[in-house]
This record gives sequence, C-alpha cells and structure tokens, in this order.
Amino acid sequence: MGRERLYLYDTTLRDGQQTQGVQFSTAEKRQIAQALDNLGIDYIEGGWPGANPTDSAFFDEAPRLQATLAAFGMTKRAGRSAANDEVLAAVMNAGTPAVCLVGKSHDYHVTQALGISLEENLDNIRASVAHIVAQGREALFDAEHFFDGYKDNPAYALDACRAALEAGARWIVLCDTNGGALPSEVHRIVGEVIAKGIPGEKLGIHTHNDTENAVACSLAAVDAGARQIQGTLNGLGERCGNANLTSLIPTLLLKEPYASAFEIGVSREALAGLTRTSRMLDDILNRVPMRQAAYVGASAFAHKAGLHASAILKDPSTYEHIEPSAVGNARVIPMSNQAGQSNLRKRLTDAGLAVERGDPALARILERIKQREAQGYSYDTAQASFELLARAELDQLPDFFEVKRYKVTVERRKNKYNQMISLSEAVVVVKVDGEKRLSVSESLDEVGSDRGPVNALAKALSKDLGRYSAQLADMRLVDFKVRITQGGTEAVTRVIIDSEDSQGHRWSTVGVSANIIDASFEALLDAIRWKLIHDGGADAV
Repeated sequence: MGRERLYLYDTTLRDGQQTQGVQFSTAEKRQIAQALDNLGIDYIEGGWPGANPTDSAFFDEAPRLQATLAAFGMTKRAGRSAANDEVLAAVMNAGTPAVCLVGKSHDYHVTQALGISLEENLDNIRASVAHIVAQGREALFDAEHFFDGYKDNPAYALDACRAALEAGARWIVLCDTNGGALPSEVHRIVGEVIAKGIPGEKLGIHTHNDTENAVACSLAAVDAGARQIQGTLNGLGERCGNANLTSLIPTLLLKEPYASAFEIGVSREALAGLTRTSRMLDDILNRVPMRQAAYVGASAFAHKAGLHASAILKDPSTYEHIEPSAVGNARVIPMSNQAGQSNLRKRLTDAGLAVERGDPALARILERIKQREAQGYSYDTAQASFELLARAELDQLPDFFEVKRYKVTVERRKNKYNQMISLSEAVVVVKVDGEKRLSVSESLDEVGSDRGPVNALAKALSKDLGRYSAQLADMRLVDFKVRITQGGTEAVTRVIIDSEDSQGHRWSTVGVSANIIDASFEALLDAIRWKLIHDGGADAV
C-alpha cells in the first residue's frame, strides 16, 4: 500500500507578516517565496492583494514557482454579488492559480461581528467559492474560529464548511483562530467532521500557538484524517505565532508513523537546506536565531554535560533523536566550566588537535577555562577563542605578530553638508617579523556612514600585518554582541564577535574587560589569529 499525499501550505508572507514588528519588503517576499519553493512547499500564500502596496506589488510581478501560488482574501460582503465585490475582485485580479478565502464558521461572529443572519453568511460563502471556481481557480475556504464555533454550535460550523465544499472548494481548512484548542480536542473534532461527511482528503488544519500546541494540534489533525497543514517558517504569526513548518517538516519526513504513512513535497535532499532557510528568514528580519529551536537551532544538537559528550563519542544516537546533518544542522560540544574531559577531547579533535586520554594538558585546559569563565568569559559560543586557549596550553599557538600599542578616538563634528556626524579613528602599532608597523584607519565606510570604533580598529589592525595581510582580505565582522556580566562598580563587559570569510567559514570569539574597547579588541585579535591558523598559518609555530 502506497503512502498518502499530505500537502503543506505556507502562509509566512501573509499570516507571518502579522507578527509584531515584522514587515517584509516586496523583494524580501520574493526571496522567501523562492526559498520555500526550493524546499518543496506545495502552496505558498503570497499575501492579500489590495490590502497593502507591498502585497499588491508582489502579485504584480509574481515569481515563477513550482509551488501553487495562492492569494488570500475574504468572502464577499452581504448585499452585493461576488462579481461586484471590489475586495474580492482585487484578490481575483492577482491572477493566482489558487485563492484562499476566509469566512465565518462561528455563529456568534456572524451575528455579532458581521451583523448579518446565519443564512446570509452561508450564501456569501457559497457565492464566493463558486465565483472562484467558475474562473478556473482552485478554491480554499479558511473556516475562521472553527473549533470555537464547533464547540458552541457544531451544526452551523459544519454548515459553513459544507457550503464551501458544495460550491466546489478543493480544501476546507479548519482554523483554530484564537489558538486555544488542545490536541485531544482537535483530534476529536476533526474525526467528527470527517464522520459527518466532509472527506479528510479535502480537509486542512490551521493552528495558532497560544498554548504552545500549534505543532501538536496540526499533527493531531493529520492523525484524525486531515491532509493539508498550514503554517509558517520559524512559527511566525500574530500573537504567539502559527504552527511552525520548520518543526513540522522534519517530523513528517523523519518520524514515525508519518514518515511511512505520508508523502510530502519536501525531499530528504531539500530537507538538508532547512537550517539555512530558517536562518535566512532570521537574517531578513534582523533577528538573532533562537538557539533552542527544534531541529534548526544552534543548540539543538549541543551537548554540554560531560556524561552526554562521552556517550555521544561512542554513539551519537544516545543523546540525539536524528542525525543533525539531515536538517542541515551540526553537532556542537561546547566548552564550559561544566565540561569534562570527554567534551574537551571531542572539541579538540574537531579543531584538529589530537590529545591522548590522560594527557596532563587536558586538566590544565579545563582549569584555565574554569578560571576565565569565573572572570566573565564564555566559551559556549566562542568556539574559536576556546581553540586558541587550548593551543596556548598545548604550546601550539603560532606567534604571528605582537601588538605594541593601540589608540582609539571618537569625535563629533560637522560634515560638508553641515550635519553632525560621529567619526572614530584607530591607531595600531604591531611588530611583525621583527619590524614595527603603524596603521591608521577611520570608521567611515564607502558611503560615508560611521561604523564605530571597533570597525576602525579592525581595519587598522588588518591593514598592515606584513605577509599576513593578504590572508585577511576576505575576512569581515558579521555580528557584535555586548553583555554586562556584573553590576555596580565591578561591572565587566563581555564582547562576542562573529566573523566570516569568502570560504564560508564562520567563527566566534570572546573578549572580557571593564572597558568595552579593550574587550572588543581582545575578541578581534582572537578572530584574526584563528583566521590565520585556519588559512595555513599554523606552520608558524
């Protein structure tokens, strides 16, 4: 017996955009749509044409997709025909192969929010869906507030769904609009809907995460017979968000009984790009990715406890439910003052440093880590700084150059347009191959914007390092995080710098000081030294 087809419908570009603080540009919507298409999503909802200029512009020049592109709107208003409703017309004019209309299925909302009779609402649903179908489009009906409506008046909630189905809708999507339904309720109600004559192969589920159950409710609906899931990348959405497709997709592909029972549009090969797609969305939103996110988070396969790391070395399945590479993620053995020698040896091996079990250097490295973390350092994320610390204890840290002194000044002044601007200037003196070199750099970028004192330091430091300068030409700072680790007069600043290069390497370093510039410079020095080592400079030892 073959697997059943289960369809995925993404609403990141519409429902996801209702997240507080989220507003996609038209170009960003196209970028996200293409990424979703590359994954293998079946339906991509582009937005609500006519609701805002961005959505309208997206549909005016819609990207070419393998997925079915859908426009979203609402059923026609009472007192006019579907053909003469300008809101519905704007949705139809988008020219998409599929149209998803939201309509009321809760009797209370019909009489109170719309102020019309229950029968008028059913007529609106029928006429709107029939209008879509008559124009050769695939029709989807989002039954708004369905689960609340079903609990209050099951007969009417079902009547609303039947009205859309009888008018030709391909999908009837049961929406938990308020996000309050629990998995057991969803399973029971979806089962009852199917038993009362609405086929499961025409049923979809749309859940919200207000009880942290959106993914569980979606799976419960599938268990009961629904065959379409609506959701968003990274769980974006109004209030607490929508069902997270980033969690649902790997669960459906990799976990039983779903992996054997269903076929979805996402292949195992495409699944390996899931982490990259998730982080792409965070980059667009200028958000730090959630480290604890299931499957794709940076900590999803991080093993901090020494006992865990010891078992992982023998068999990764002891503490991992899937192979991290299946979703494009990676295993991490972070270093911290909770670490044991198993963690340490694994991390050293990953860095290309072979140290035998029982080597006295292991105890020295662990003790050094504990001392420095007591001072405010953190090596959980700053893996590159950990490697340099270990190399120093192992006497394997190359002596590339010596910083003799540095100075940073910050000035406020007027530019040629009589505008007040900030300008930082850095002076760095280094000793390379026995020769002192002085470099000066400003913080202005190529368009005249101030990038701050740390940027000026980075430019000055890498400007003239003799034979090493060429190796640093493709290095750039991509993130800069500051945290105050103590309060009051003993406050200590911790700086984490993320760097990357043209070879796709990305690494993190840490610096700690009461002075933010000193902390930044320490992290910057570590970033440059790590880059030089991994570009072949380790032979300078």
